[in-house]
Amino acid sequence: MKNIKRKLGAAFAVLAVLFTAAVRTVDVSAIGPEGTAVGFSHVNQAAAYAVGVHLQWYAVTQVIGMQVLLLAAVFALAGLVQLVRRRSLWKVDPELLALACLYGAVFVIYVLFEVVIINYRPIIMPGELHPEASFPSSHTMLACVILGSAMLLVKRYIPARRTRLVLRILCGVLMAVVVLGRLYSGVHWLTDICGGILYGAALLFLFAGALDGIAARKS
Repeated sequence: MKNIKRKLGAAFAVLAVLFTAAVRTVDVSAIGPEGTAVGFSHVNQAAAYAVGVHLQWYAVTQVIGMQVLLLAAVFALAGLVQLVRRRSLWKVDPELLALACLYGAVFVIYVLFEVVIINYRPIIMPGELHPEASFPSSHTMLACVILGSAMLLVKRYIPARRTRLVLRILCGVLMAVVVLGRLYSGVHWLTDICGGILYGAALLFLFAGALDGIAARKS
């Protein structure tokens, strides 16, 4: 079906917004640290009790998160090098321009939810005096978007098929480790992880649709 990826992206975007509204309004109860209110409180509390707190996994996901940001920086540097060499923004690979828009959208969503607080963390982190904002899980969203977009772009920039396969598998494994590790660490509510996945999926499908449009114009 034509534009199916863009339609899926739009559908996930709507679903993410609706889910955010539900987290803010459904089954809200003061179960968080310092009496902070949490939506879907019974589900989130049950998941938190079942998982517990494992800060070593928080550290693992922090380290992987830094590597994910480094990967994003590599793509950004590639675009900057092309801009300098070709002396025109419109001569930069359209795939990299689309990627820049994707990264920009992630940044906007991150800043938005630092201002509009939906949930606070289920625990007060070491060294902090008060709970921090936790919805959506930014590490989950970043892992989905940056690693997912890298999986889509390897075909464009990596000619060797076996190398492409290895890189895609590596990206998929790292994505799973970050998402599951973030949940298992106990520093997020279950709905924080779900929100990160929904926003990440929306952006990733829209990006995949943009890549399909670029490929169609080239052909």
